[in-house]
This record gives sequence, structure tokens and C-alpha cells, in this order.
Amino acid sequence: MKQFIRLSILLILVVFIGCKEKKEAKVETKKFELSDTMLRMISIDSVTSSNIDDALTLTGEITFNENNINKIFPRSSGQVLESRFTVGDKVTKGQVLAVIRSADIAGNYAEMNAANADIIIAKRQLDNQETLFKSGIASEKDLTEAKQNYEKALSVKSKIQSSITINGGINTQSSGNYNIISPIDGYIVEKKINQGNFIRSDMGENLFTISDLKNVWVYANVFEADIPKVKEGYEVAVTTIANPNIIIKGKIDKLSEVLDPTNKTLRVRIVLNNSDLLLKPEMFAKVVVYNKGGGTALRVPTKSLITLNNKIFVVKYISNKDLQVSEVSVLKTVGEITYLNSGVNKGDKIITRNQLLVFQQLIN
Repeated sequence: MKQFIRLSILLILVVFIGCKEKKEAKVETKKFELSDTMLRMISIDSVTSSNIDDALTLTGEITFNENNINKIFPRSSGQVLESRFTVGDKVTKGQVLAVIRSADIAGNYAEMNAANADIIIAKRQLDNQETLFKSGIASEKDLTEAKQNYEKALSVKSKIQSSITINGGINTQSSGNYNIISPIDGYIVEKKINQGNFIRSDMGENLFTISDLKNVWVYANVFEADIPKVKEGYEVAVTTIANPNIIIKGKIDKLSEVLDPTNKTLRVRIVLNNSDLLLKPEMFAKVVVYNKGGGTALRVPTKSLITLNNKIFVVKYISNKDLQVSEVSVLKTVGEITYLNSGVNKGDKIITRNQLLVFQQLIN
């Protein structure tokens, strides 16, 4: 009887456990699946392997590209009658920047008047000699001499006209004025004259400086210990206080061969494209110089990383139905690139935009 009871209890337990296992087998763990809408919201990138970059942060100052500026000097002495533009104004090639009244130009026009009178007299004499020569009264020598006098008068006028043109004279002979003309399209970045000023051509000082500002230079200072970390051709990323979220890429164009004796730094020059005119001369800039370090490592975009509880993760993408959270070990972060020790393999696909939304769905 006791044995029967034991067998019954054992049978009941077996049936109960079997039913429980069967019930549990029916419970499915739902995996997160990317919808078509979510798929359009994310970006996917691949894990790659490359040389490890190093970064050096420098301070710099934006200045003009001296290869793309024009300094305009006075051609003749005189007084400034008009100064039509100021610093920052946009000008076009051929536009009049200032008008100068010059005694030299007035003298040139006086010489031009005298030359015109000489031409009239020489032409009249030439015509007379040609008539006399045809009548047999004048000799060929007299005719030749008259022709030479006429050509000499034309030559003198041409020389005076060239001088007036070079000096920027305008067609108002009585005024003796000449124009300061812009030689290029650009912006006035320096101005040293105002209406009423007296100027002299031998002063050696420019009146205007014009730059197109389509590209600018950045000068940065490198301390002696960091000199081995910079070379011509190294890539840089430049930001300014005015636009801290805008990164402008460029390259080191030139390194100075001598140290500044005052602060013991080496000056480096960087050329930057400035087609949108965000960079203004005299702005301060932060310059990050990237150089190739030793060894290689796996690299991912820095923006793909997720930090939680002092741990760092990425979201791997295998398919729309297969997404994985992977903890990674960071070796170094250099700007937009992060190098990893472990957690991913070369060629793995990871989500780099809106990955936090997917991450929260996966861990919840």
C-alpha cells in the first residue's frame, strides 16, 4: 500500500513537472526588431583598422593669406578729395576707392596741352613741306625733317599720356585729379587715408589693403617639446570662439625654421578654405594637429559610443532582427575617431546615429 502511494505521488510529480516545462516552453522572449521608420532614422558604419593617430592642441590666430592680398600705394602726391569705402566693405575690380587732387597730375595735363599744340604746329609744317616738295620748291631734306618733327611731337604726347594713365589720371584735365582703383574683387581689410589727408608718393605707406578672403592663414605656436609632433602636410581641425561647433579642416602648409626668441615657440602656418567667410582676420582659433602614431588599432566614430555606469558600449547591427549591445574598451579618442582595444572586430557594423534609442530598447 505504501509502495502504491509512493508510485502515485511520483507519477503526480512527473505529470506536474512535465506540464510546467511545457508551459514554460511556450513563453517566447521577444527580440527588438528595427521598423522601417527606425531604419530611416539610424546610420550604420563599419569598424575599420588603421594607424593610431595622435592629437596636439595649439592656439592660433587667423590672418590674411598674404598671397591673395593687394596693397595699394599712391602714384603721385596730393590731397584726398574723396574716400568712398571703409574697412570691411566689399569692392569690385575697377571700382574707384578714392579720388586724389595732385599737382603732379595737373602738371602732366599741362604738358599734354603743350604737346597737343606742338603736334598741331608740326602737322601744319609737314603739310606745307609736302606741298612745297610737290611743287619742287622744298627739298627732300626739308620734307624729311618736317616728318621727323611731327613724329617727335606724337611721341612726346604718347609718353605724357602713358604717365597720366599709369598714375590713374581721369579725363578732367583742368582738375588734375586721379583715381585710386581696386585691382581685384574683395574686401577692404586695411585703410590708412581719409578725406582731406595729404599724401606723398615717397612715404612708402599703402593707402588700402584688399583681400578676397576666400582662403586665410592660421598661425599657431608649437612649444619646443612638441616640435617632433608637427610636420608639413599634417591634417588639422580648426575651431573658433565665434563658431565652436563648426570644424574647418586644413593642412600645415609651412613650418618656420627658427624659434621665436621671446616665447621659444615654433610658428606653423595653416591654409584654410574660407568660401563662406566664417573666418575673420584677427580671430583666435583652436588648432588640433593630427599625426600618425605607432601601431594600428580598430577605430570607430566617436559619436557611436554610449556611456552607461562608467562603461562604454556600441550597438552592433547584424540585421534588422539581430542587434547586439557590445561593451568596448577604449584605447584613445582623437576628435571624431576613437580607437578600441576590444569589444568589436574589424568589419563589424555598428549604429552611429540614434543608437541610444536602439540601445534602450535592447537593454529594456
